[in-house]
Amino acid sequence: MEDNQIRIGFAMCGSFCTFSEVIPQMKALKEAGYDVTPILSEFSYKTDTRFGKAEDFIREIEEICGKSIIHSIEKAEPIGPKKLLDILVVAPCTGNTLGKMANGITDSCVLMAAKAHLRNQRPLVIAISTNDALGASAKNIGSLLNQKYLYFVPYQQDNPKGKAASMVANFVQIKQTVELALKGEQIQPLIIMK
Repeated sequence: MEDNQIRIGFAMCGSFCTFSEVIPQMKALKEAGYDVTPILSEFSYKTDTRFGKAEDFIREIEEICGKSIIHSIEKAEPIGPKKLLDILVVAPCTGNTLGKMANGITDSCVLMAAKAHLRNQRPLVIAISTNDALGASAKNIGSLLNQKYLYFVPYQQDNPKGKAASMVANFVQIKQTVELALKGEQIQPLIIMK
């Protein structure tokens, strides 16, 4: 790592259907010259799904970042006291993680990474992917939108007729959101209309 290289933590939660869209954005950040530290929730780190095998995702992510994945609370905790990151991205950020983050619950490595990072008053970027963004998760999104140092990747309904309450971030805007968040600015527009 170069001395002036910006250090990004890239944390992924269990919205496995979006991994094929999110991982290329992690790669884009690495190719843009950022030092990227991968973080996977414990569930994401060990679960095979119809969208892929955990071991394949692990191999691909570690190859992109050139680092081992942080996948436990114990390994995520030093992010705060050691000031290991300049910015943290949580993509995809599930409704479960949104709810716990909004209510101060720290029971996964992604949540510990977020809590530890925020103690340094540095930016945290959230890229949501949840089927209940316009339902039960709406209040949590609203709460997080009002917190200091939190920035959202623009999002939209992904299937208004089939899943009316579901919203997903436009993951291709992660890099631009990161660049603005590093300046203390929220990318706009936040909600994308089709």
